[in-house]
Amino acid sequence: MNETGVREVEVAVAGAGQAGLSAGYFLRRAGFRPERDFVVLDHSPGAGGAWQYRWPSLTYGKAHRVHDLPGLPLGEADPGRPSAEVVSAYFARYERAFDLRVRRPVDVRAVRDDAGGRLRIETGEGAWSARALLNATGTWDRPFVPYYPGQETFLGRQLHTAGYRGAAEFAGRHVVVVGGGTSAVQLLLELAKVARTTWVTRRPPVFRTGPFTEDWGRSAVALVEERVRAGLPPQSVVSVTGLAATEEVQDARARGILRPEPVFDRVTPHGVAWNDGRTLAADVILWATGFRAALDHLAPLGLREPGGGVRLEGTRVLKDPRVHLIGYGPSASTIGANRAGRTAVREVRALLAGGQRARTSAAADAVRAQEPVPATG
Repeated sequence: MNETGVREVEVAVAGAGQAGLSAGYFLRRAGFRPERDFVVLDHSPGAGGAWQYRWPSLTYGKAHRVHDLPGLPLGEADPGRPSAEVVSAYFARYERAFDLRVRRPVDVRAVRDDAGGRLRIETGEGAWSARALLNATGTWDRPFVPYYPGQETFLGRQLHTAGYRGAAEFAGRHVVVVGGGTSAVQLLLELAKVARTTWVTRRPPVFRTGPFTEDWGRSAVALVEERVRAGLPPQSVVSVTGLAATEEVQDARARGILRPEPVFDRVTPHGVAWNDGRTLAADVILWATGFRAALDHLAPLGLREPGGGVRLEGTRVLKDPRVHLIGYGPSASTIGANRAGRTAVREVRALLAGGQRARTSAAADAVRAQEPVPATG
C-alpha cells in the first residue's frame, strides 16, 4: 500500500467467473503471488460467476457443457442437480485449491490512468493500482431489452431471462417469448408445460441436426473474432452455429411449441401487434434477448471504437496494451475463457518484463550520465 492508501499490485483481475479463475490459475503458475503480486476482485456474493444466478430448474444435465477449468476437473456431477449449485461448488473448490483469495463482494466502479503509467482500479472497497488489468466481467450485469413502441404501456408483466426463476409462477398465463437463442428454446420447453406460449424472433432460427464438430466451432468463433477485430460489438456464437436440434427439441417442434412467429412491431396495453393488423393478447413478455458486455467501468480509458466495440489483438486491447479482455467476444465460451486466461497472462508477463527492462536501461543510462533516475511509479 502506498502513502495515499492505494494498494499496489502488478496485475488486477476483475471478475471471478470461468475467465477470471483461469487467469488467476495461470498467474499462479507464472509465479505471481495472490494479494502481493495480483488480486482477483469479484462483485458477486459467492463463487460461481454468472452460473450462480441461473434459474433453479436449469439442471446440470440441461445446461451447456461446462468445460473443466485448467488444473482441476469438475468430475462427475448429478445431472438432475441445479447447474447453479454444481458450478458454484466447483468454482469455490477451485478457488481454494489454488489459493486465489478472491475478494468479494467488490464492485469495480472505474478504471483510470494512474501515475507512472499504472492503472487505478476504483472500487467500493477502496482503490488498487496495477500495471495491468485482466478484465473478466462478463455480461450478466447487462441484460439487453430492445425497445418497441408502446412497451411502457403494457399492463402485464415484462421480465428478462436474467430475472426468470421458474415456470410455476406463469401457470395458466399466456407468455410471449422474444428471442432466437438457446435460452429462449430452453424456457419455451419449460413454460409450455404450464402456460400458453408464443415464440417470436427477429430472424428465423436455424436448427442444427448434425454433430457440433471442432471445425464448425472454429469457424463460428472466427466470425465473432472478425467483428471484434473490426471494432464492432461481438456477436453471439449461437447466431452463427445455430440451435441444437436435440430429441426434446425435435419433439417440441413437431408439437408446435417451437414454431416461431416474426417479431411484433409494437406493444399494446394488453399484448403485442403487427403492422399487418394482427394482434395477440398476452399476460407476460419474456425477453430472451441476451446480454451486452459489462465494460462501463472502463469508460474513462476511452477504449471503444466508433463501431461501438473494443478492438483486440488476441486478448489485448489495441488502444491500451495494459488491458486485456477475457471472456469477451470469441473467448466468451467456457473453453474459450480458459484459453484466453492463458494467452492474457503470457502477454502480460511480456508487458511487465518489457517495463522492467525499460526501467533497468534507464537506470544504467542515468548512472553513466551521473544523473538521477526519473521516478516511474
